[in-house]
Amino acid sequence: MFCVPSTEIGAIMNITKGGLVLFSANSNSSCMELSRRIAERLGVEMGKVQVYQEANRETRVQIQESVRGKDVFIIQTVSKDVNTTIMELLIMVYACKTSCAKSIIGVVPYFPYSKQCKMRKRGSIVSKLLASMMCKAGLTHLITMDLHQKEIQGFFNIPVDNLRASPFLLQYIQEEIPDYRNAVIVAKSPASAKRAQSFAERLRLGIAVIHGEAQDAESDMVDGRHSPPTAKYVAAIHPSLEIPMLIPKEKPPITVVGDVGGRIAIIVDDIIDDVDTFLAAAETLKERGAYKIFVMATHGLLSSDAPRLIEESAIDEVVVTNTIPHEIQKLQCPKIKTVDISMILSEAIRRIHNGESMSYLFRNIGVDD
Repeated sequence: MFCVPSTEIGAIMNITKGGLVLFSANSNSSCMELSRRIAERLGVEMGKVQVYQEANRETRVQIQESVRGKDVFIIQTVSKDVNTTIMELLIMVYACKTSCAKSIIGVVPYFPYSKQCKMRKRGSIVSKLLASMMCKAGLTHLITMDLHQKEIQGFFNIPVDNLRASPFLLQYIQEEIPDYRNAVIVAKSPASAKRAQSFAERLRLGIAVIHGEAQDAESDMVDGRHSPPTAKYVAAIHPSLEIPMLIPKEKPPITVVGDVGGRIAIIVDDIIDDVDTFLAAAETLKERGAYKIFVMATHGLLSSDAPRLIEESAIDEVVVTNTIPHEIQKLQCPKIKTVDISMILSEAIRRIHNGESMSYLFRNIGVDD
């Protein structure tokens, strides 16, 4: 694991050169807990700034201290109002740029719109648009965590550090799940098999893959060029032209590749938002003999009725990190547990500010991790 041991953190976190300013771009106070944790670990005070919504719902940012010639780190955690969150970040970045900050580093643990990173019919690649907006506003560096697709880094023309939460989740499994040696790591679909394989190899456990469940639009490999012209239009191009059509997919019956009977099943993924697929996977695993079911994910969006559905389901525990605030969801569902990742974000900020190498935070990270 590449996280800094707790015994070392106290010794190194306060060692930062002058000229560092730490801001929280959230107007929602419930989203500022992660910022406070990071500031505490770094041994610095939060920068003075006002972020609020005016009566007409416009976002206003007022920086109340000098940032001229300083390294500014803007921490932005995503609230339920995603679009307001984005505007808060963009306006604050631009305010720091026009105030002559030396560098402006965004700390965005969960990158919004990351699921919209592929073309969907006549839609758009929204994460590319958002990346362009951030760069145009004045961002010079981005720190994020477990991007939905690692290729999103290519949408930016600035450095992007895509940190991993897996060491913290692996540590939770080893310390908090009794008899984890009797567990099997489960991918709820073939698309998440690589992540499951990474967990299984590091924990020296077996792997199982659920195949055949109805896939949602995100896992459907659509590139936007599948809409055929009408038969009349094709004939007008060339009477003898026959373009072969792709055979439509037919989902097989649900199968579990791997043995889960009499074992603990640990489902791993990067995002848990709409929980329907997780609930279906849990029911399938119960039918196949798994006696306990855990869900591990980096980003716990837990939208809509997710807490209630989890509470009523066969899932025993859902473990997510605090990249997104979910205190209200935890009150609604005691099964939801939180792992703190402020340690690695703090260390990333410290290293960037001090001009140190970031490679320590990416030890033992492979291409597929």
